[in-house]
Amino acid sequence: MSDLHRLQTNDLELGATEAVQRHISRHVVAPAPVTQRKLDFEHSRPRWLRECMAEATGVFFYVFPGIASVASFTVNLENPLGVTAFGSLFQIGWAFAIGIAFAIITCAPTSGGHFNPAITICFAVWQGFPWKKVPYYIFSQIFGAFIAGMLLMGMYWPEISALKEATLAAGMPLVANGAPASILCTFPNPTQTNLGYLFMTEWFVDSFIGIVIWAALDPANPFISPAGAPFVIGLAYANMVWGFAGISISTNLARDLGTRIVAAIFFGGEAFSYLNYSWIAILVNIPATLFATAYYEFLMRDSLQKIGKGHAVHEDGEEGLTRHLTNKGIMEGGSTNMLRGKTSGSEEYAVGGREQGYIDSNGTNKAM
Repeated sequence: MSDLHRLQTNDLELGATEAVQRHISRHVVAPAPVTQRKLDFEHSRPRWLRECMAEATGVFFYVFPGIASVASFTVNLENPLGVTAFGSLFQIGWAFAIGIAFAIITCAPTSGGHFNPAITICFAVWQGFPWKKVPYYIFSQIFGAFIAGMLLMGMYWPEISALKEATLAAGMPLVANGAPASILCTFPNPTQTNLGYLFMTEWFVDSFIGIVIWAALDPANPFISPAGAPFVIGLAYANMVWGFAGISISTNLARDLGTRIVAAIFFGGEAFSYLNYSWIAILVNIPATLFATAYYEFLMRDSLQKIGKGHAVHEDGEEGLTRHLTNKGIMEGGSTNMLRGKTSGSEEYAVGGREQGYIDSNGTNKAM
C-alpha cells in the first residue's frame, strides 16, 4: 500500500496520537517495525550512563525554564532598582512547576526521576535505592543545573551584560538579591542578616515540598494518579515560590550549587561568600527533606495498603504477611488474596523513586 493510501478517513496519523491509543477507538497507523540493530544498540548502552544522563537532563529541564523566567523578570526593568516591566513571581513559579512536570514525564522512566540530591538520599534511606548510585546521581543533577546556567548566560548575554554595566555604573554590587548574579541562584535581601531566620525559612519550605513529594509517590494514596503526580510535585514547588521566593529560598542543592558555580564564574567568588548564606541554600535541603520524609514514613505511611496494591512485599513473603494479618486479628487463616484484591492485570508499573522497572504479581521489582 502506498504512503498516500495507508490512512483511512477516520485514521489518525502517527505522532503524538500514540499516547491516546488506549483512550480512543480510532485506529492509529502502526510505526515502522523495530529493527534488530536498534534493539542491539539499546541493549548495549551502559545502564549507569543512561540513568546519569536522564538525571542531568531532568534537572536541566526544570532549572532552564525556571532561571530563564527569572532572567526575563530581572533584566526587563526600567532601571536596576526600578519597577518590573515584564514578569512576576507568579510567572517564575509556573516556569519551575511546568519544568518539573516535564522533567518527570521525560526522564523519570529512565532514572526514576529524582532531580534533587535530597530526594536521592531519601530514596536510599527509606526505599532501598542503591547507595552506590547516590554519588553518580548527585553529580549528574549538579551537572544538569550547571549546563542550564551556562546556556542561559549565553542566550541572555547581551541583556545581562547591559544590566551588569548599568549596575556597576549605579555603584551597586553584582552579587545581591536583584543583581545580575541573582538570575542564577538565590541571595538574601540586604536586611536578611539573621542566618537562623534564613535557615528556618529554608527548612520549612523544603519540608513542605518533601512531604508533598512523598505523598504524591505513595502508591497507596487514593487521591493521586501516575499521570497527575508530575504536576502535583511541580505545583508544590511553585506554591513555595509564590509564597517565599521574596524572602530567599533555594529548595534544591543541585539547582543552587550548579547555577551558583556559574554565577561565580561570571560574577566572582562572592557568589559563595555573600552574607555567608550559600551554605544554607546548598545544604539545608538535605536534612529538611529527610525530616519531611521521616515524618511521612513514621506518621502517614500505610505499608499494608502498599503491599495490598502489589507495590511491595513482606520481607518474609506471603507466609510473613499471613502471619502478620493473623496476629493482628485482621484475618484468620484466610488467603492474602483478600488483602491484595488481585485482578487479571498482574503487572504494575513502578511510579517514581526507582530505576525503570515494573512490579510483578509477587511484588518483585523487575529491571527493564
